Amino acid sequence: MNGWRDREEFKARVLEWAAKFAVKVHGLYVRPMRNKWASCSTAGTLSFNDELLGMERDLGEYVIVHELLHFSVPNHGKLWKSLMRAHLGDYVHLEARMKQAAPNRVAREVIGMKLSRKHQCRFKEVSVGAQTFTEELGSGAALA
Repeated sequence: MNGWRDREEFKARVLEWAAKFAVKVHGLYVRPMRNKWASCSTAGTLSFNDELLGMERDLGEYVIVHELLHFSVPNHGKLWKSLMRAHLGDYVHLEARMKQAAPNRVAREVIGMKLSRKHQCRFKEVSVGAQTFTEELGSGAALA
């Protein structure tokens, strides 16, 4: 599988996936990042590590989908895993490849995301695009 032509092609793919998930992107950046492959904010800002541009497309797709799903599911629980599987198939294989891509540079958690404490609550209904999913978490669930 080939890599990305340039950062504009990568950004276009992010926006295609965002439209599929009905995520409103207010800021999209591809920049150097020292400790993670990507991050997102609750305000709709997405940042991607510029090293992704030199990697195979399927790995970039993994990071894109992983990050965008956090707008609907802010953890890596059963619902998030089900959605990853639904959109990417064997995403666990891709996740393992990402961990091997930079084992000394990027933390074991492939993608970091910080949310304010107000987002650490019970999730009962989550919408992704036109679909609605249900998952229940404990109160004050730890978020990745």
